[in-house]
Amino acid sequence: MHSAIKAESMAMLPKPLSVPAVLGLILGLAAVATIVASGIGYRLGWWHFTRGLQASEWATYGAAVALVLSGFGLIQTHPRAVRRGLAFAVLGLLIALFPLGMALQWEVASRTTPPINDISTDTADAPVFWDMPNPTDYPGAKTAALQHAAHPDLAPLKLGLKPEDAFAQALSVAQAKGWTIVASVPAEGRIEATSSSLLYGFTDEVIVRVKAAEGGALVDVRSRSRLGRVDRGVNAKRIRAYLAALQERATANKPQP
Repeated sequence: MHSAIKAESMAMLPKPLSVPAVLGLILGLAAVATIVASGIGYRLGWWHFTRGLQASEWATYGAAVALVLSGFGLIQTHPRAVRRGLAFAVLGLLIALFPLGMALQWEVASRTTPPINDISTDTADAPVFWDMPNPTDYPGAKTAALQHAAHPDLAPLKLGLKPEDAFAQALSVAQAKGWTIVASVPAEGRIEATSSSLLYGFTDEVIVRVKAAEGGALVDVRSRSRLGRVDRGVNAKRIRAYLAALQERATANKPQP
């Protein structure tokens, strides 16, 4: 009789909390917080960006440990298991995947893109920056060859608009992208702007050139990074997105015959 009561009382006690599930969640949150802090600290001038990147690297290792702990916690806390904390395990697993996903994307981009940081739709006669701190020409034939091999789709955009109308649309799209306009010279068909990355605020420079062409206007875009020697495909991605948006807007606003 007493044994039955004791067994029933024990069954009514709450299951002990899974320690790996809790630790995985805490470590995952710490990893994300470290990555965010590394970017904020760089933006505020507290440390050099290399130190921030090192902190992010260690945070990624922490996220990997958090993933393992959360996975073990998930095993311990399934509905028929002897421990509780399933929500902690699931949340820790999802949080840990965020920095690990970033790191994986970074690594894949590093391995699949060439070591260049200056991209132009016209490599033979690339637009020239005039209003940036370091107005240099496009790097040259070696960079052009690497670019064409990695991004063969990048080319000038032909619009069936008058050059002045194409320029207005090009400027409007640049502003809609949230770029900081540094120079806008309609007489030269030149727009210079900067675009900053979300976390660290790394500044990239962009120039848009609009010139007259048979039957309309021709738009070239050049995008380059101020820091580092590789861009992991960021500049090419920016150019593609910009030209696609410009094509869409120009088509939507094209005067009807």
